Amino acid sequence: MTEVSSPPELQIGPVRVRDATRPAPRQLVRFAFFRVDPAWRRLEPELRRAHREEYASRLAEHNQRILLRSYSLVGTRGDCDFMLWAVSEEVERLQALFQDLNRTSLAGYLSCTHSYTAMTKRSSYVDSEHPQAGGTTDRLILAPGKLRYLFVYPFVKTRAWWSLPDEERQRMMQEHIRIGHLFPSVKINTTYSFGLDDQEFVVAFETDSAADFLDCVQALRDSEASSYTLRDVPSFTCVRASFDEALTALG
Repeated sequence: MTEVSSPPELQIGPVRVRDATRPAPRQLVRFAFFRVDPAWRRLEPELRRAHREEYASRLAEHNQRILLRSYSLVGTRGDCDFMLWAVSEEVERLQALFQDLNRTSLAGYLSCTHSYTAMTKRSSYVDSEHPQAGGTTDRLILAPGKLRYLFVYPFVKTRAWWSLPDEERQRMMQEHIRIGHLFPSVKINTTYSFGLDDQEFVVAFETDSAADFLDCVQALRDSEASSYTLRDVPSFTCVRASFDEALTALG
């Protein structure tokens, strides 16, 4: 992927504010969760196979133009069967993906039970990623790895949080970050939804250990910043799967 330069910024207290007169090389992100209608499983096996192959073919085609990852939720969640994590700097490419998927035969048996739209953005509280994250230092470009699990949830902070002085939020977030660093096997991808969707943030944690993630989240509950979380549900346990694997798990 082509390396991009960061746009000019203004400094207001501890918070960096982008110069809005210059375009920022950010990425649009969509987490789309789907559930298959049980009626699909009663179709003839050959027809179901054809539906899966058509759908997988569309995914593979668009995977040449955007960053696209698939995950299975069969066995981890009752209201959705698979998730598509789609990332692009151009909204038209995201729209083209889901328009093409809507035209497939399988789409007639799918419902999108949850959907979250967000965007990459520089963090106001840290200057670089975790050392283990392996991403860019400006957080404008996502670099998903090949770890087994992806834990996704949207969240919203309280109004009281945003009314705090910048220095107070910075202090509490430093504690929050310090606790997160105690779990180097867990990589965080934070995206922002202000004005784009119903939540303020969508976070996606990558790890090979579900136990490490559970312990990390439990430890973070003790941080002062967590007391300013208004909502952080639903949460999703996603297992990395190829396009074919995610679709075969449907039945």
